[in-house]
Amino acid sequence: MLPSLLLYCLLWLVLMAWATWRLATRRGAATPVARPVPWPRVSILVAARNEEGNLPRCLGSLRSLDYPASLLEILVGDDASTDQTRAVAEASLAGYEGNYQVLAITDNLGRARGKANVLAHLARAATADYLLITDADIAVPPTWVAAMLAHAAPGVGTVTGLTVIAGPGLLARLQRLDWLLSLALIQVGTEAGQPLTAMGNNMLVTRAAYQSTGGYEALPFSVTEDFALFEAVNAHGFGFRQLFEPAVRATSLPAASWGSLVQQRLRWLHGVAALPWHVQAGLVFFSGYWLVALGLALAGRPGLALAALALKILSSYALALAAGHRAGMARPAWWLVPAFEAYSLALTTHLSLVRLLGRRGIEWKGRAYR
Repeated sequence: MLPSLLLYCLLWLVLMAWATWRLATRRGAATPVARPVPWPRVSILVAARNEEGNLPRCLGSLRSLDYPASLLEILVGDDASTDQTRAVAEASLAGYEGNYQVLAITDNLGRARGKANVLAHLARAATADYLLITDADIAVPPTWVAAMLAHAAPGVGTVTGLTVIAGPGLLARLQRLDWLLSLALIQVGTEAGQPLTAMGNNMLVTRAAYQSTGGYEALPFSVTEDFALFEAVNAHGFGFRQLFEPAVRATSLPAASWGSLVQQRLRWLHGVAALPWHVQAGLVFFSGYWLVALGLALAGRPGLALAALALKILSSYALALAAGHRAGMARPAWWLVPAFEAYSLALTTHLSLVRLLGRRGIEWKGRAYR
């Protein structure tokens, strides 16, 4: 048994080193296409439900885009909010030189529910051939639109940007590192040729690709609507691009509490369940390191177990350094990585217990989904 445990650790560390090398050398990274002349019109879609506190930050970043306002159309969908979302959105966009609308979403289109339904309405109202989607708790950089369009080559249906966490406190910093490491591994997989997922808070989809699927109203309902659209667009023969660069680096507010973080990850697990079996097997492989380290300790080799954990921390830090450098971010503090390991173990354990106890429903934006 001991040789098998050591072989697993060795293979895990080799794969992490390979991922770090690919990320640092930009091997397989997408190449931008020639600048569109003239720049095309773009519709930006923002679904909002009870987001009065977040919308000024989001819409302020959209008003600051380094792109001609005359070519932009901002559409905000108020999803039956019980706060002042609509009034705040209208106030935040008042005086904007580009086109904008704040739409009240009161009915469902086809099979769409929740955020997917809001986006279905907004996509119908949009007038441009490029749809950029973000969330109310996101702030995008001024270069966002131009940098995303630079990768919308002919035949490409979706372009996904990089999203990182920004916020004070230890939990926010741990989520920031969590997102950075997870998206770095997704980026490596994508650049190696395996389509994995898209981020619905930082995503471009062409109208042609969107309409080929029938739109959100024609897709089976999913609480991970971005992944459902990504899969449907790929199935219709369109290409995709995944970007990991400062020009498309949006910032998301963190989950405010441990409970909201768990709810977020439970929702994401529904998207994981739709991934190909070999991708799921890879995720299981990468998440099993702690069990193997425990196996080494139970086998009477505590020294090897500690050495394995130390190497895991070092390899995770190396990946974080490579990812942060490529994304144009500050170097993470070294002590954050051991803290992240404890956070990751606690989160994985919590999610596993919730799933084992049979809980299947999802709470999302004040609504229950099953």
